[in-house]
Amino acid sequence: MTKSVRIGCASAFWGDTSSAAAQLVTGAELDYLVFDYLAEITMSIMAGAQMQQADAGYARDFVEVLEPLLPQLAERGIKVISNAGGINPQACAAAMQAACDRAGVDLTIAVFTGDDLRPQLHTLKAQGLLDMFSGEPLPPQCLSANAYLGAPGIVAALQQGADIIITGRIVDSALVSGPLIHEFGWAWDDYDRLAQAALAGHLIECGAQCTGGNFTDWRQVPDYEHIGFPIAEIDDGGRILISKPDGSGGLISPLSVGEQLLYEIGDPGNYLLPDVICDFTQVSLSQHAENVVEVTGARGRAPSDQYKVSATWPDGFKCTASCLMAGVEAVAKAEQVSQAIIGRTREMFAQRGWEDYRRVDIELLGSEATYGPHGMRSDSREVVIKIAVSHTSKQALVLFSREIAQAATGMAPGLTGIVGGRPSVYPMIRLFSFLIDKHNCQLGLSLAGQNQPIALPDTAHFTGTPSSPTPAPVIGDQASGGLVQVPLLRLAVARSGDKGNHSNIGVMARQADYLPWIAAALSENAVANWMAHVLDAERGKVTRWYLPGSHSLNFLLENSLGGGGVASLRIDPQGKAFAQQLLEMPVSIPAALLPPGLESTA
Repeated sequence: MTKSVRIGCASAFWGDTSSAAAQLVTGAELDYLVFDYLAEITMSIMAGAQMQQADAGYARDFVEVLEPLLPQLAERGIKVISNAGGINPQACAAAMQAACDRAGVDLTIAVFTGDDLRPQLHTLKAQGLLDMFSGEPLPPQCLSANAYLGAPGIVAALQQGADIIITGRIVDSALVSGPLIHEFGWAWDDYDRLAQAALAGHLIECGAQCTGGNFTDWRQVPDYEHIGFPIAEIDDGGRILISKPDGSGGLISPLSVGEQLLYEIGDPGNYLLPDVICDFTQVSLSQHAENVVEVTGARGRAPSDQYKVSATWPDGFKCTASCLMAGVEAVAKAEQVSQAIIGRTREMFAQRGWEDYRRVDIELLGSEATYGPHGMRSDSREVVIKIAVSHTSKQALVLFSREIAQAATGMAPGLTGIVGGRPSVYPMIRLFSFLIDKHNCQLGLSLAGQNQPIALPDTAHFTGTPSSPTPAPVIGDQASGGLVQVPLLRLAVARSGDKGNHSNIGVMARQADYLPWIAAALSENAVANWMAHVLDAERGKVTRWYLPGSHSLNFLLENSLGGGGVASLRIDPQGKAFAQQLLEMPVSIPAALLPPGLESTA
């Protein structure tokens, strides 16, 4: 009988539901339970917390959620792997050990380290490092600096009998590929299997996003209240089955899983990880059973000899104020009031000899402000005024925060209050990304009171050129006949997310024969024009790739997020709603290709 390994994912980010772990442990058969907590902004938050308290800097949720489940995990032999350690994995391990002691269970806890490069920042700065996207030099002060490590430390911990493995910053997919490499004994140069393992990790790392959450066809998804979290079952050949606990809510279909396949991957033929370079262009998805999808077709190549490093650094301050404007001509009133608040505070800055705002971002929520020129509502009788500003001085933004309230009595009628009270001022945190040679990271494992170095596998490194993209299919002879114009939504599903200051939009055709028509309508230039309102006027760019295996297109919108993450002042700083905008783009297609009645929905 072919051996398989079942891995459930109970967390997609720091702050995900606390109910997922219990659902997976009590409702499914598992070999491993993994938790993903980290993003770039999460690392900076944890760094700030550790500055205030020495034993902080990790995801406390992890310990709280896991503690009541520890007896079941021990009894059933379910191993746990998580990057909950953040920038203080040793403190996380100490808290978990205390939880084990309280629960009366004897579990071996291992800590994988080596990602935290803060002690090396001075040396790294002397090397003249430049940001891999902007070309700017390393900032003088960084809150965090973490390399994206791979799976070797996890494999080593499992080989030595660890029950719970806590890491700092590793690539999310390594939480899954590590146990697979260990269980099946895959060689580090078996790149096709390593790519399938990475794909399994990528599919479940975002939790319910592959079980019907954040899904285009949301009306088809039952029981959000009890949505199931994902389980990946992988065999020795690398075949993946994606499922969820029986009786849980949600939906697993080729389209729901396909959206996650495309999520935030950039170039699908060159998905760069520390252990393997993945090619997802030939990945195919099929319905294996009800709420079970089979996934095959990932291919791999040798990785590079470098790690990507993400550093976060403080760059001034920001403040966001929100208030409701209601009544007749609400949009016009909101526009005038917003400009008046900014004008008044600018004059006050000048009187005090202060600099002007660095950036001002005004969005009138309810007027379809996020749609730019594609917005269709200007007659709304209630809008939320959102004014976000940044400045070098905290003092200046404190003044701004105090001047919002005056608009209620001294400006246009209908201002009903400030959402959440007087706005607070926060540090503006920016991302700095660069590459370093792997030998600059000293990987280590702490287990059973012993510290030991972790050596990287002795394999070849990729030194060639990236694989060339496959051209998208073109419209053939079937172009003759009557054409109808329908929104992209009728022909495809789509999902978007962020890659730093770039946005990724994946588009998967509902039927393979729709793809040539979608590709004809969604050229790089056409998408750039449709999304021009979010692209930086000077540095904005759109790149498109084709994935034949899943009849999909993937788009990267460079410099489209106003700085990205917490560095952005926008209401959608991660581009999560960009796909929703793209799905309204018109596509011309032969009426004969559409199901009956669909042509009338344009």
